[in-house]
Amino acid sequence: MTMNERKGMMRADALKGSVITITGGGTGLGRAMARYCLELGAHVCITSRKEEVLKKAADELEKETGGQVLPVVCDVRNMEDVERMHASVLDRFGRADGLVNNAAGNFISPTERLSSNAFKTIIDIVLMGSVNCTLTFGKHWIAKAERDRTILNIVTTYAWTGSGYVVPSACAKAGVLALTRSLAAEWGRHGIRSNAVAPGPFPTKGAWSRLVPGEMMEKFDMTKRVPLGRLGDHQELADLVAYLISPYSGYVNGEVVTIDGGEWLKGAGQFNMLEMVEPGMWDAIEQMVRGTKGS
Repeated sequence: MTMNERKGMMRADALKGSVITITGGGTGLGRAMARYCLELGAHVCITSRKEEVLKKAADELEKETGGQVLPVVCDVRNMEDVERMHASVLDRFGRADGLVNNAAGNFISPTERLSSNAFKTIIDIVLMGSVNCTLTFGKHWIAKAERDRTILNIVTTYAWTGSGYVVPSACAKAGVLALTRSLAAEWGRHGIRSNAVAPGPFPTKGAWSRLVPGEMMEKFDMTKRVPLGRLGDHQELADLVAYLISPYSGYVNGEVVTIDGGEWLKGAGQFNMLEMVEPGMWDAIEQMVRGTKGS
């Protein structure tokens, strides 16, 4: 079977009637997750900061799957936005069964070139965004004594190994990993499962062009770092996400599942290879990255 022929692994009604919220769900991997959840019978809320992108994605996803999609503009750094988004989900669907904390931000840079504000920007999106959403949904579930609820966090393999050149992201993702395991122990008694997925290279046009722009993508061929010799297919990640938020994984709690073709075992720290970049090249790289913002 080729990647283009790959079909989802779950039974067609695996998420029937469930309501799943996916932050950063309008593009890339978040959209792939949303699409598969819809195919499995879930109602889905997708969020991001860009209204035009969200509405377009929601329209297309509904046409492709026949499911119901609620697009909500939400900056996960802002607790008021998150609370409003949560209220919109309850108003539209009457319930909330699962939360996928997928919204993220990242950039490559030697750490000595970064300001304190650069760290704060990434930590606010990745860590505090996950915290804000988790607290909002979790408090509601606990107050209403709603059980069989699921939080799934999208982290990275360098959440536990660290990685040069993406240090703010590594710090933030490590925090999300700790959040995942801590709440698995604390909130399990409330019937709330907390798990995480750590993807390796799953290229998306927007995110990857900002991280590894232009000729950099060709020079630092990620497939050479993966023992399987290829990049991940979006459906493979969607399969894993759907399983972990479904009742079929009902006894999985506090787990972090790596899906990276063995990349981190071959060489920990996904971006450590950037030590090969000559110091004088970083100015040019930053200009290329700025030129891809908003794609």
